[in-house]
Amino acid sequence: MTRLVSLPRALAAAAAAVLLAVTAAVTAPAAQARPEPVAPVEFVALRTVAPTIIQEMRYLTPHNFLGSPVDGYRQPVCLVTRATAEALRRAQSGLLRRGYSLKVYDCYRPQRAVDHFVRWAEDLRDERMKAEFYPRVEKSRLFEDGYIAEKSGHSRGSTVDLTLVRLPALPTRPYRPGEPLTPCYGPKAARFPDNSVDMGTGFDCFDTLAHTDDPRITGRQRANRELLRSALGEVGFTNLPEEWWHFTHRPETFPETYFDFPVAWDAVRGH
Repeated sequence: MTRLVSLPRALAAAAAAVLLAVTAAVTAPAAQARPEPVAPVEFVALRTVAPTIIQEMRYLTPHNFLGSPVDGYRQPVCLVTRATAEALRRAQSGLLRRGYSLKVYDCYRPQRAVDHFVRWAEDLRDERMKAEFYPRVEKSRLFEDGYIAEKSGHSRGSTVDLTLVRLPALPTRPYRPGEPLTPCYGPKAARFPDNSVDMGTGFDCFDTLAHTDDPRITGRQRANRELLRSALGEVGFTNLPEEWWHFTHRPETFPETYFDFPVAWDAVRGH
């Protein structure tokens, strides 16, 4: 004869089973979130080595060719290898004596930011910043023309984008999303305001006029480009001919490694 379990006892047993399952779930080891990568000890924050260099980290802001902050940029801090930072400090020392300061727009760039550039370039519908940064180039040609690539030397830590500012430096007003845009290759007074000297185009101008030795650049604009190139060349930097603002310190500390730690103080804290 089968013995029946009373209803109260069955409910009690069920409740005990549920309690046991909940307890097990609570006491089980929590799934560990994947920790953010950090920079190797060879990286430093530029401000700790060359504090007088002006920093205007564009990719943390919406004033760039995407029109929005870029993946991986958490704080407005320039991170580079120590050898690069020390070379920039030497260049800055000479420029200060001549009444100028360096200003960096971008330094180390995580691979996730480069991936963001690639996704943006593949979305041909998003042209919100075309009128300023690439008015004479079709977005569909950005890969073919070399403006966007799947890898960047910036991710190795020895490459910087920078310009010159005449001292005393006045602040550059912030960009207001949605404001009217003007071509990056136009006269300086017509371009988005920047406290830098006139280099003939704005930063990140996807245009042949941004080529360092473009023959259309003459007079004071040519002299400013030459001053930047010579000051950095004296301390071991090589210019990318297609971009007057792009320089790589050689020999690179990490010539073949592309890093992906975020741009943040925590990435180099304690170095």
